[in-house]
Amino acid sequence: MKRYEALAQEIEDSIRKGVLRSGDRLPSVRSAGASRGVSASTVFQAYYLLEARGIIRARERSGYFVSSGARQPSLPVDSPSKPSSIPVSLDVCSRIFAILESTKSRNVVPFGSAFPSPLLFPLARLGQSMARSAKSFDPWSTVDYLTPGSPELRRQIALRYLADGMQVHMDEIIVTNGALEALNLCLSAVTLPGDSVIVECPTFYGALQALELRGLKVVQVPTCSKNGMDISTLEKTIELHRPAACWMMSNFQNPLGALMPEIKKRALVEMLARHGVPLIEDDVYAELYFGDKRPLPAKAFDTAGMVLHCSSFSKCLAPGYRIGWASPGKFARQVAQNKLVTTLTTSAPGQGGLANYLQMGGYDKHLRKLRQTLSDQQKIFGDAVGHYFPAGTHAVRPQGGYFLWVEMPTGTDAMKVHAMALAKDISVAPGPIFSPTHAFKNCLRLNFGHTWNERSERALASLGKIVSEC
Repeated sequence: MKRYEALAQEIEDSIRKGVLRSGDRLPSVRSAGASRGVSASTVFQAYYLLEARGIIRARERSGYFVSSGARQPSLPVDSPSKPSSIPVSLDVCSRIFAILESTKSRNVVPFGSAFPSPLLFPLARLGQSMARSAKSFDPWSTVDYLTPGSPELRRQIALRYLADGMQVHMDEIIVTNGALEALNLCLSAVTLPGDSVIVECPTFYGALQALELRGLKVVQVPTCSKNGMDISTLEKTIELHRPAACWMMSNFQNPLGALMPEIKKRALVEMLARHGVPLIEDDVYAELYFGDKRPLPAKAFDTAGMVLHCSSFSKCLAPGYRIGWASPGKFARQVAQNKLVTTLTTSAPGQGGLANYLQMGGYDKHLRKLRQTLSDQQKIFGDAVGHYFPAGTHAVRPQGGYFLWVEMPTGTDAMKVHAMALAKDISVAPGPIFSPTHAFKNCLRLNFGHTWNERSERALASLGKIVSEC
């Protein structure tokens, strides 16, 4: 990047962050050059570039000012959704598959991806751990690992729980092929075809696919970006429909990014236990928090064994290894039996490599770096949405994870935006795939977990133009 481009970027970032506001006067060319140690020519070039982008404008004999079109970051959406409480039969798999299948090419800018950039993970160190594990691999491990998984890996996972003050015995932990298998095994343990299951609204499309494949009905409960699922409405829904289970994310919910306060998690677990409703907790993003402390899962408040906690290393350490786990409380034996008759076991080399990596240390150091990177990218990405998208756009600012939930102006068609963006090699996740009734037609989920660079900025600017057209 040339010096004038870097200076222009610095000024634009200040505008996005609200340091410089609409109508503010920029420093004179002379003072800007002196304060930054660059020539007047460099400052002029930077100002010309920003003027060409419509970010600043010149006033004759007065200097340069922030343009009224340079908008501030978008505001969060805190109002809860308003779904119907009637149980719904599902028909979403084919539509979701078609949308996700179209965004897999490396040539596509991955705003619609469900995964952060693989370049953010210590893949070389993981490879070394895999090699060390392979050298000392005991052939009998293929028997020892059957169904519950590697004893050492389960011990390391139990230690992660213990660090958060949670007593989860390693015998309760079942290693799975990613969190999605864990969630499906837990779902099979507590439901029968035809049952109803409560979900958030909007909800993770993987949950909808799993429920459809098992022949289950879904009941939606209002959810907001600030506090998560509405517990009072949840209790009324339970009394009305007697669901077999509740499936939810209490930490950095996909797609809203909502973080449920701990007091609400405790109340949620106590209320579900009182009604005898198991909670399937999808907790794959909890390690990706931006604050000072890892948020506790709902599992931390479970005294009756009714929370089936599921997570994985795919989002925070080892994408592609497909190593997850379930801690299903009183349903552990049933989940283990379901694992036995479906996939039997999980890759022994993968488990051994991850166990070795966790034993060697360095995981928390990696996580601190990853969290800081994602936090920085969230700020930049959110500000860019506020700048490039049309007036009337609102976006959630999550406290963790790597998704931005964007509510476009009323009347915008997310499916049309998706199609037009894909034609320009830009992927997005349209709102309707997060709803069994194809709601959220003016919403997008955008992934900020990939490196912010000139290519991604051009793509987001192009996406903003598409949204304006739609």
